[in-house]
Amino acid sequence: MARGVWLGWAAAVCLTGCATAPPADNPTAVRGLRDDCENPVLVSPGQPTAASYREVFEKCIEVVDDYFEIAAANPHAGVIITTPRIAPGFEQIWKGGNPDPRERLLATLQTIRQTAVVTIRTGERGGYLVEVVVEKELEDLPRPSRQTVGAVFQEAPTVDRGLEVIPAAAAAPTAGTGWFRVGRDFALEQQLLRRIQSCR
Repeated sequence: MARGVWLGWAAAVCLTGCATAPPADNPTAVRGLRDDCENPVLVSPGQPTAASYREVFEKCIEVVDDYFEIAAANPHAGVIITTPRIAPGFEQIWKGGNPDPRERLLATLQTIRQTAVVTIRTGERGGYLVEVVVEKELEDLPRPSRQTVGAVFQEAPTVDRGLEVIPAAAAAPTAGTGWFRVGRDFALEQQLLRRIQSCR
């Protein structure tokens, strides 16, 4: 009986040779290529005309307006600048933006604002090159704004829904305003570029 059990185990081990872990020289799984757009992306290929430029510019405004409030749109310079917005986290799942779960989690735990700048210029071989840059900024506070110290039971109400309005002068952030740059939001840039490129 013991001999039959050993033969069964030996057969099971031999037959599952292909189902074992990858070899030590290739320990990680290989993922497929991402479908990222180039930044800037070529839109409306062909000979540039006034009508095609107007169409591309209006499409860019339409896409950016779904995520940001537009501060300035200059069709002569080919630049669209937005006002800063507070990046939505997981508590605002219905709001667009932050397609990357890590960035959305970070926006849940930190106060992050985003500003987008879209630049449109003619391509070297026709069409228009649309470049999208979304800058991220982190709020710099001297101390937490709603810190709780001491007792568990507080005298203040538990829900404080104060509306914070970002002034229009904050469109061009400067040093010492309470915000500092932490880089670009590439995932949101890619989402905007894909929508602009596919005309959705």
